[in-house]
Amino acid sequence: MTQKLIFFDIDGTLLDDEKRLPDSTKQAIADLQAAGHYVAIATGRAPFAFKSLLTELGISSYVSINGQYVVHNGEAIYKHPLQPDALAALEKYAKERQHPLVHLNHDNWYANVQHHPHIEAAVNSLKIDKQITYNPSFYQQGEVYQTLLFCTEESETGYDQTFDQFHFVRWHDYSVDVMPAGGSKAAGISQLIRELQIPAHDVYAFGDGLNDIEMLQSIENSVAMGNAPDAVKQAASTVTKDVNDDGIWHGLKLVGLLKETS
Repeated sequence: MTQKLIFFDIDGTLLDDEKRLPDSTKQAIADLQAAGHYVAIATGRAPFAFKSLLTELGISSYVSINGQYVVHNGEAIYKHPLQPDALAALEKYAKERQHPLVHLNHDNWYANVQHHPHIEAAVNSLKIDKQITYNPSFYQQGEVYQTLLFCTEESETGYDQTFDQFHFVRWHDYSVDVMPAGGSKAAGISQLIRELQIPAHDVYAFGDGLNDIEMLQSIENSVAMGNAPDAVKQAASTVTKDVNDDGIWHGLKLVGLLKETS
């Protein structure tokens, strides 16, 4: 079989509702690798938030932070940071509305407030074993690849119209990913595809979230999880079962990458 390149989102795709890796998914990844295929991660998470998963699955290449930080075989090949002047304007605008921010780079995250219930509710849902560092001036000192804006959907109005430098994608009732305009998993994936020189018809992608839409639309062999919102399912060429119902295993069979008897 021709070598394929398969991208997997993490939350709601590889990991189930309890942030656990189903046994069937772990076996499916091992089977793909044993068959000589190239398996990569494509996630909104920063690398520090999925190190143990990389080790468990034996994966060394990934598109992280919604496409802003791309690694091939452990080496960063693409970085797309947010601009400090745009972040300064966002800080001012959000502060006036009492909306806290958390800035991320590849190995840590930094909040501009010490505590906030929206931060705690959203971040706790990820079950990441790394506490947020309080450093309100970090965005002035180091590269920021993504910012998390914490507000309700009703309070989000105005950000899109005010900041054309950013792309806003909601991932939680209380939080929105803030990426560079034009930034997406799809853009990051294109960098890794170019590095590996894999033909487009041999690339696959699995996802379930709103931040996966561009990825699923840009990949010919795209699979939405059964637990995905309708908008995500409509962006994909195939829809598999729920992540809690062996969705990865079933989806790989649907697209012919695993045999029914495997």
